[in-house]
Amino acid sequence: MINNLSSSAVSLISSAQNKAADAAHTIAKLPIAKNEVGSTEFNSKDIIKPVLSLREAEIETSAAVKLLKTEDEMLGSLFDAMS
Repeated sequence: MINNLSSSAVSLISSAQNKAADAAHTIAKLPIAKNEVGSTEFNSKDIIKPVLSLREAEIETSAAVKLLKTEDEMLGSLFDAMS
């Protein structure tokens, strides 16, 4: 069970990193605001989804850290019980 927690946490962190990278890439490719030098194709609605994806990635990473902390606590309890 402990290995499952670790692998789940690592998988979740990896997934969150990919999600954050994709969202950051999308945000970086967006045209800039009309009042700045550059494109006038800026639409504020285009930025909502990638920003939400960044927040999801943050929450997923936080959940993965909690999984790792739980695993650490379980191992500590096992070692305490064995001694």
